[in-house]
Amino acid sequence: MRNTLSTAPPTAIFGMIVVVFYLVLMLFAPVLAPYSETELVGRQFEPWGGAFLLGTDNLGRDFLSRMIYAARNTVGLALLTTIVAFLLGGIAGLIAAARGGWVDQIISRLVDVIMSIPSLIFSLLLLTIAGTNALTLILIIGVLDSTRVFRLARAVSMNVVVQDFFEASRLRGEGLLWQIRKEILPNVIAPLIVEFGLRFCFVFLTISALSFLGLGIQAPYADWGSMVRENATLISFEDITPLIPAGAIALLTVSVNFIVDWFLRLSSGIKITKG
Repeated sequence: MRNTLSTAPPTAIFGMIVVVFYLVLMLFAPVLAPYSETELVGRQFEPWGGAFLLGTDNLGRDFLSRMIYAARNTVGLALLTTIVAFLLGGIAGLIAAARGGWVDQIISRLVDVIMSIPSLIFSLLLLTIAGTNALTLILIIGVLDSTRVFRLARAVSMNVVVQDFFEASRLRGEGLLWQIRKEILPNVIAPLIVEFGLRFCFVFLTISALSFLGLGIQAPYADWGSMVRENATLISFEDITPLIPAGAIALLTVSVNFIVDWFLRLSSGIKITKG
């Protein structure tokens, strides 16, 4: 592990530092934030400095505290949603490839129907019908994104099930769970890990976009997307405060992609030279 990290390019090291920083904010938000995320501590749009390092927002809440709490809310929700998407799509893709036949056809056609509808429009429609809360966000976005995971998991697994060693496991009478756990999963884990990082970025951006539109994480909880919307009026006064949560979104997305790119190079055997 230490030797692997020593060969990491500067971009991957930068990405790991940023991700660890965000994880610390997510785990220790109540300790690090000077105020709570809902506490009214001053007047509206107070300037930077003094008791409020980044000023206050449109309701007089400490902007820095809400930025810290938003890391826990936004990143945590995106992570849970990505896990749900991978559990649904990954398991379905592995089963479809291993079983084949009518099982593969039914699951694949159902996925095709869901993917034929633009995901953002579909999620807006479902959230409008079902209401907006953390659970519905996780389930709706998780199910929609699981279709992309299914396509990848099925595609890479199909390359395994045609191999002789997998056919031998069938002839030995091995069960479906054994075949997936012992034969398929070890041979497809690398692309699935890469997809997990990329899928997290897409889910993270989707949740932020929905929050910006008012259908994501709801008030009074802090979210970077909604913080951009709530404080956007400051741009007219040449105040860059609304760009801070937007920058936080962009920084995490780029950092995760740096790590994913490095892992993809490692798993594909491409050598990275320094200098």
